[in-house]
Amino acid sequence: MMQAVQYFSYGGGPDALKLSEVPVPKPKENDILVKVEAASLNPIDWRIQEGILRAPKLLSILPLPIPFVDCKFPFTPGVEVAGEVIDVGTNVKTVKKGDKVVSLLNYLNGGGLAQYAIAESFTAVRPSGSRAAEYAGLPVAGVTALQILKSIGAKFYGTGDKRNILITAASGGVGQYLVQLARLAGLHVTATCGARNIDLVRSLGANEVLDYKTPEGQQLTSPSGKLYDCVINCVANTEWSSTLEANLTSDGKVIEVTPTPVTMARYWIKKLVRSNKLEVFMLKSDREDLEFMINLVNEGSIRTVLDSTYALDKAQEAWKRCMSGYATGKIIVEM
Repeated sequence: MMQAVQYFSYGGGPDALKLSEVPVPKPKENDILVKVEAASLNPIDWRIQEGILRAPKLLSILPLPIPFVDCKFPFTPGVEVAGEVIDVGTNVKTVKKGDKVVSLLNYLNGGGLAQYAIAESFTAVRPSGSRAAEYAGLPVAGVTALQILKSIGAKFYGTGDKRNILITAASGGVGQYLVQLARLAGLHVTATCGARNIDLVRSLGANEVLDYKTPEGQQLTSPSGKLYDCVINCVANTEWSSTLEANLTSDGKVIEVTPTPVTMARYWIKKLVRSNKLEVFMLKSDREDLEFMINLVNEGSIRTVLDSTYALDKAQEAWKRCMSGYATGKIIVEM
């Protein structure tokens, strides 16, 4: 038996999370059993709990660029983990027992907030002596940042075009990686964050930093007067604002990382009129991207900013912190 954090219906927020005793899962032929050392929380975790990502019957047949998740209760949340391989299925060749790994779990099954979890192919090896918390945020937040920048043509170590980009919520889980990767790509970065995090975001590599509470920050205007080739909006649970689009170049675009239903409606309206000004990001399971991020951490080119760490029996506090939207970096639950 093992300990796992679960909820038993949609809604309820942090108070609905309960620490339970459940059987240790058994890996099937394509599975990897991981002893979890650290799990990272993301906005998608509480969105799944709130039922925001449940599939409407009509919309489930459409090719929407977001994952629909219908929970099977009781549900163990969490999809980003770092730990040690305990067992592997007969078809698994990429890792072996004893390897220290980083994994993205299946959104439909979850399982991260537990002492053991079943991982699949989106798993990569990390250094044996490394702290799990430093790597647990890479499969979702880190790879999201990497894939977004690759989608706009960024090349790393200064070999790509010198684009101007804006990153909102730059001190958050995804934002911190975006700023660091953009620095490696030689991009000009304007970033927004709260006043207390301005020095941090500058230290990560931003060229210009706006306090989002000031008039300039609310207008998203570059202090140097630059228009943006891309605005990457990482602010969770906010409705679409025309301000995002007003500061774009003629062929610039907005990429939404955590779209709301209103933003999705706006996305489809723009598609109907053949506008490419708005894109909704969808994470792709690419182990090579995860390995790339692990290597960057290994060599010290980027780092993971940790907001806070919690024990498994304090998962309610971690959940509340995640839902607040004010975390600086990653929220980690350590086993």
